Amino acid sequence: MNKFDAIVVGGGIVGLATAAALHKQGAKTLVIEKNAFATGATVRNFGMLWPIGQTLGEMRDIAMRSRELWLENLSGHGIWFNECGSLHLAYAADEYAVLEEYVRIAADPEIRMLTPEETMQKSRPLRQDGLLGAMWSPYELCVDPRITASKLAGALESSGVEFRFGRSATHVGEGRVATVDADFTAERIYVCPGADSDGVGGKELADAGMEKVRLQMLRAVPNDASYQIGAHLCAGLTLLHYRNFRDCASLGPLRARLVDEMPDYMEHGIHVLVSQHGDGSLTLGDSHHYGPHFAPYSSEAVDDLILEYLDRFLPTESFSIAQRWDGVYGKHPIEPFLVLDTEPGVTIIGALGGAGMTLSFGVAERVVNRG
Repeated sequence: MNKFDAIVVGGGIVGLATAAALHKQGAKTLVIEKNAFATGATVRNFGMLWPIGQTLGEMRDIAMRSRELWLENLSGHGIWFNECGSLHLAYAADEYAVLEEYVRIAADPEIRMLTPEETMQKSRPLRQDGLLGAMWSPYELCVDPRITASKLAGALESSGVEFRFGRSATHVGEGRVATVDADFTAERIYVCPGADSDGVGGKELADAGMEKVRLQMLRAVPNDASYQIGAHLCAGLTLLHYRNFRDCASLGPLRARLVDEMPDYMEHGIHVLVSQHGDGSLTLGDSHHYGPHFAPYSSEAVDDLILEYLDRFLPTESFSIAQRWDGVYGKHPIEPFLVLDTEPGVTIIGALGGAGMTLSFGVAERVVNRG
């Protein structure tokens, strides 16, 4: 009864994607999750599936394959999503220059520059004053992180994947996973611990260089029930955050200006993204502070900086703040993710950075299909 073809330790999005890949292979699969449901970065993010943030080449390919697998799982199980695309907004000439250069480098006819008028047609609530245009990408998706993981788990369970929620793995190795009340065996074991560097698999990720990143985020409710932003939104600060823009020679002058003009934003690693979910609510953020240890307090000043920058391109009087929270994810300073084979039959997957939702299905498929 406790023998499986494969066991996944960790029921966050990476663990669920791994279980989905194993199930697709026909493997009898068990998922063990220490909490009653996912509570980490999987439910504390924007719900953005963000291929545009990945560097061109292999990482972009993984993100686009992950997008295909997301669509397969979401549409196949009736889970809400929105193929909303994204707008990188430019309100300054140096921001516009970076975006124009990236469009040339990407050489993808679907990623293009829009005029101010075309931009406003895609997102009517934007501030029009000073808007020079935007880079449009149609590839980005939105899910609701509050519900998507639990619905995916339910869909996998109904398809035959077994789950043990509320069970902490106390030992992994020698083809066995032990919990406080039972042992389970499998030829293949995948450990997906998220940012937890204290539990099973976490120490190995930390030893391999994973560091923790703490962020602050907010959820807002529009004053008008018909309010729609139309696409994922971001602006100039975001051009400093994602690796995909680092090959743009025009990024240097922009970085120099923003470092000089916005030192508080640089200190707190703030760039601002906005997503909108099926119930109309908006997710806003975020900041970035690097571990390994954090004070257990949020900063009102950081939230204020996020909202002040947001108001430059999306008027904040149109909504009210309903929730605030902290998130923590694992990130490697160089590698986009870590896959550690710690012994025959045991693999640890982690440190996907802020791209866990974007990369999870693509990374999991690659790891599981290695044989």
